[in-house]
Amino acid sequence: MSAATHPDRSPVAGFSLVEALVAMALMGLVLTGLALVTAQWLPNWQRGLTRVQQSELLALAIDRIVADLAAAEFVPANIESKSPLFEGSELSVTFVRLALGPNARPGLEIVRLSEASNPRPALVRSTALFAPRPPDAGPPRFADPIALVSSLYRVSFSYAGRDGVWRSDWIDAEELPRAIRLVVRDAATSRTLGASTAMVIHTELPMECVTEETRRGCSNSAAAKDGDAAKTPIPEGGQQ
Repeated sequence: MSAATHPDRSPVAGFSLVEALVAMALMGLVLTGLALVTAQWLPNWQRGLTRVQQSELLALAIDRIVADLAAAEFVPANIESKSPLFEGSELSVTFVRLALGPNARPGLEIVRLSEASNPRPALVRSTALFAPRPPDAGPPRFADPIALVSSLYRVSFSYAGRDGVWRSDWIDAEELPRAIRLVVRDAATSRTLGASTAMVIHTELPMECVTEETRRGCSNSAAAKDGDAAKTPIPEGGQQ
């Protein structure tokens, strides 16, 4: 059928070879530009997402540590001891608290928060069942280690008594510290992070003070506890 039979149809239809090549070249330029933009933007997006995830994990870990330390109990190691089972240093703290966990049995457990260096330094939480131990007994066997803070950060502890003075350790003391401060630093730069905080321990007196009002030191400790609550130095942004 000839073109003259249909006067409304052009005898020339479609694109020429040159036009097709130009269109393909333009499409290639557009795709190349998109690839360059994506290659520059995607790594930054991934780094930002990683930082957000790390910050969230650090916040959860700090909340767990604060809850643990605030729940420390005044429990002696045995009936002969009048001092609480509490050992605190700059990189480790061991204390007694009520057993925590869905499968935990009712009772007390010994919690240790310490920096482990296998393979890289990280703050690890481990527990042991509490039972009265003779003075010459060895250290308890800790199990169920859980890494709370990754090796990207370093956590250090300090302790304050009723005098409000921060110390780097709290060992063989007759009472629990009034407050504990956590300082979180970037492992690469040693820069102190905003996640640093402090908390007040809820229990300061031995259990005997509940039933023995005449026990030496109970009345004075109770009065000092009420009077010194506002004097304990809690850094800005700390928790109580």
